[in-house]
Amino acid sequence: MLYLVPTPVGNLEDITFRAIKILKEVDYILAEDTRTSKKLLTHYQIESSLRSHHAHNEHQQIANIVQDLKQGKKVALITDAGTPGISDPGFLLCRACIKENIEVTCLPGATAFVPALVSSGLSCDSFYFAGFLPHKKGRKTILSGLAQSKSTFVLYESTHRILKTMEQLIEFCGQERNAVVCREISKIYEDKIRGNLSDILSVMQADKNKTKGEIVIVVEGLQKMKNEKDLAEDETD
Repeated sequence: MLYLVPTPVGNLEDITFRAIKILKEVDYILAEDTRTSKKLLTHYQIESSLRSHHAHNEHQQIANIVQDLKQGKKVALITDAGTPGISDPGFLLCRACIKENIEVTCLPGATAFVPALVSSGLSCDSFYFAGFLPHKKGRKTILSGLAQSKSTFVLYESTHRILKTMEQLIEFCGQERNAVVCREISKIYEDKIRGNLSDILSVMQADKNKTKGEIVIVVEGLQKMKNEKDLAEDETD
């Protein structure tokens, strides 16, 4: 059995009782960064052994992990924060296990984009999660497509690229598109910047602290924006 176990994106209390139980019972835990995960395991007195499993070594490890699972061992996969496979390692191992008829179970739990989306105040009955944009190749093509989406879309971004991304969102979506930038979800300095893309960029340019931390960007869909604009014009008339 392979368990995909979500871990807190901020507050250590954002973990389920079942997740703690599973992590204590498995033969070993695969962790994206063992130093980061050790803090969580120590906090909850979890003594299962840790093994490093990240984007740079997952291809080499999969065969051995699958062999352990086929021999009856129970293994858990965790990442530094959130649900494995969501902009983190997990997909390759999951696919390999399914191919070998090894049972895979993903526990429900923390992931950063869901609280950002739900608390944004933007429509979430239909949305598109784009994760991290590519740094170069294909970036503008993706942004162009997202700008035409009728659904709310969600991006992850790093501290070092957030201003560039906001500028490009304005380029492709226009200054008036509504959005919310959520930083440090479930942490002490959690923060949300609401408004149109132009206003949000101005706030972030004026205060560099607003560009720091783990960042989720939620942008309203094109059709939603048009509908609200038409409604406002009708009320004016």
